[in-house]
Amino acid sequence: MDWILASASPRRKELFGEVINQQFEIMVAKGEEKADKNLSPDILVQTLAKQKAQEIAPYAQNKGVLGADTIVVLNGEVLGKPKDEKDAYRMLNALSGKTHEVYTGVCLLYPTDSGTHTLHSFSVCTKVTFNALSNEQIKDYIATGSPMDKAGAYGIQDGSLVQKIDGSFSNVVGLPVEECKKQIARLQGQ
Repeated sequence: MDWILASASPRRKELFGEVINQQFEIMVAKGEEKADKNLSPDILVQTLAKQKAQEIAPYAQNKGVLGADTIVVLNGEVLGKPKDEKDAYRMLNALSGKTHEVYTGVCLLYPTDSGTHTLHSFSVCTKVTFNALSNEQIKDYIATGSPMDKAGAYGIQDGSLVQKIDGSFSNVVGLPVEECKKQIARLQGQ
């Protein structure tokens, strides 16, 4: 079966390739992300992932669609992508030396014989503990530009920020590979 990834993230593209081991289309959902910020983190990311997948569904016909969204949560506060360098500094300084959660919500739209899609969504949570970061380390990292397009203002793959991970590494990058493989296999009846 053919698939569409509803994401512009190069990291998610690479991970989705590991999930399905075949070529797939990319169609970027352009709609505004809208969700009640009072939702629990697991429901929030699933809601945002559904919005992305459902925006692409009309173009999918007999193809599967995967939408995903990742957030960082520290002491109940959702840390999205930073607005600017000052916001990135605020987030990284807050994460320094602490443990937080990274949630990725995934929505799979699986085609049916009637031409519609079955919707299945789930979320995965990984606990991440940061090293204690100096002001200089934070500023040097922000100067690379890497934090600006990432939830929580960091990429797990970017080196010496993280002390410990409890759970799925790929989930923190942006797509929980093993859980996606399991859920897609289940949908395909394998």
